[in-house]
Amino acid sequence: MIPSCKIAISCLLITGACITAGDRIIAQTKNNQGLLAQTSEVHPLMVEFEADKGSLTRFYTISNSPERRQRLELLDKTYLQRLEALPFDKMSQEGKVDYILFKRNLLAELRVLDIERGDIGQISPLVPFAAPIYELEKKRRRGTWMDGEKLAKEFFNWQQTISQSIDNISTAPEMDKRLADRGEAAVKGLQSALKSVYDFYYGYDPVFTWWMPQPYKKVDSLLGIYAGLLKAKGRNSKAQQDDGSGIIGVPIGREALIRQLQFEMIPYSPEELIGMANKEFAWCDQEMLKASRELGFGDDWKKALEKVKNSYVPEGKQPETILRLYNESIGFIKKNDLVTIPPVAEETWRMVMMSPKQQLISPFFLGGEVIMIAYPTNTMEQDEKLMSMRGNNPHFSRATVHHELIAGHHLQGFMNDRYKAYRNFFTPFWTEGWALYWEFILWDLKFPQSAEDRIGMLFWRMHRCARIIFSLNYHLGNWMPQQCIDFLVDRVGHERANAEGEVRRSFTGGYGPLYQLAYMVGGQQFYALKKELVDSGKMSFRQFHDAVLQENGMPVEMVRALLTDQPLKKDFVTNWRFYGN
Repeated sequence: MIPSCKIAISCLLITGACITAGDRIIAQTKNNQGLLAQTSEVHPLMVEFEADKGSLTRFYTISNSPERRQRLELLDKTYLQRLEALPFDKMSQEGKVDYILFKRNLLAELRVLDIERGDIGQISPLVPFAAPIYELEKKRRRGTWMDGEKLAKEFFNWQQTISQSIDNISTAPEMDKRLADRGEAAVKGLQSALKSVYDFYYGYDPVFTWWMPQPYKKVDSLLGIYAGLLKAKGRNSKAQQDDGSGIIGVPIGREALIRQLQFEMIPYSPEELIGMANKEFAWCDQEMLKASRELGFGDDWKKALEKVKNSYVPEGKQPETILRLYNESIGFIKKNDLVTIPPVAEETWRMVMMSPKQQLISPFFLGGEVIMIAYPTNTMEQDEKLMSMRGNNPHFSRATVHHELIAGHHLQGFMNDRYKAYRNFFTPFWTEGWALYWEFILWDLKFPQSAEDRIGMLFWRMHRCARIIFSLNYHLGNWMPQQCIDFLVDRVGHERANAEGEVRRSFTGGYGPLYQLAYMVGGQQFYALKKELVDSGKMSFRQFHDAVLQENGMPVEMVRALLTDQPLKKDFVTNWRFYGN
């Protein structure tokens, strides 16, 4: 631990240097637009922070340890002080945006660490053996010599303590599932600490090697048992119980949803977003009826949807279908001069086939530089094969190939690596919202060639509306997973296996609670900004799209602040009501 007095002195010195550097960059950028295009007054501080954070997290590796938490808190607070010492009012618009978002991230990290401290404080009586294990790992990092015989005795004492904790846990009261998961993670962190010690000395130190194998294995085994018992003490809410779907997630509640929406700069309540989704759904319904009538199915659009699903290509033919759709979409984008496409981006995207296991969670495409194609393999059951083929028919895929490749995720990633790469404000509202926005644009420009194509694109648009409705209702505690599955089947027309995969992905696939709603909401943000800048004649499509991609990922409200030169204050609060009038 660095003495606090030295930290304070260091910060004062470094802060002064940063102010000078910031003033110098301001002066430079006034006369150098090329420099301004790739940097800002806050850029150097952000790069230094990421480097320091990387060094510290590689050194303090044991999750949930007090030492790691305290050091990361000091890091965040130090950089928050340095950031706030910069001259915000003298900054360029680029610098102000970076300032606001960097400060937001630092405060969010401090909040996460504060929650961790509270959780660990509650579970610490259940892990009385933690402190000496943390201390042992701390000594190991600097190669302190270990007396193998003495250490074996310490491990024997820990065995007794852990065994007693195992005996006592059965009578301990149940706890919130999140807290129980934290307890499990803390104990697994202790296992990692001991493994670090054991792997370091075993085989090199002969005394350690002679004494320690059995004591270590015994303690490690007991910790593994105890971690599982702690996890099992978690009290499931009604929404966390298996409703027959086999999908058990962690609904976060309205308060947490609102907090996360504010972090993402979305000034709407969950209920307002559900209302937005229902309004968009109504538009999709009307368009779907038009296409259904055009195909001769009247108002029974589900029969029209069945016709489209059954247009799937034979086994083994999906990759060439994807290539054909890619060529059609990129040709359309070029013909309409919609965005700059660097030749290397067009040259280097790749294909892979998705495994059956992955398709259980992601029954459709995934993409970026590599497009992952979902289609049946020889190990899948007959009904699984048919559902995969029907759900990935060419008309459905017409709306997703450009979403995954160009001008969607592949082009996004390509440009992120080349423009303002220091920005780390990753958000699904930019990433997924941008890719979905292109579905809006290509629809408006008449990219679908037939009623079947329109049904395919509408299916996905309805799907994104449904994601808002079912994910928010789940996290609000209104719906169970099976209700979400049924909603996708009945309201959107999903194959049941694909609907199950979608819901499983949403709640157990490692995505944040807002991820699924970010598609439609982020898309609407970009669409509103397009109206403001392109429809008004202030920018061409190409100018607008290139400008967005060259700012890198961030909340879309900050993209708007950059492109329209919105007034910004240090204490910025989200306020852009982008949907409707």
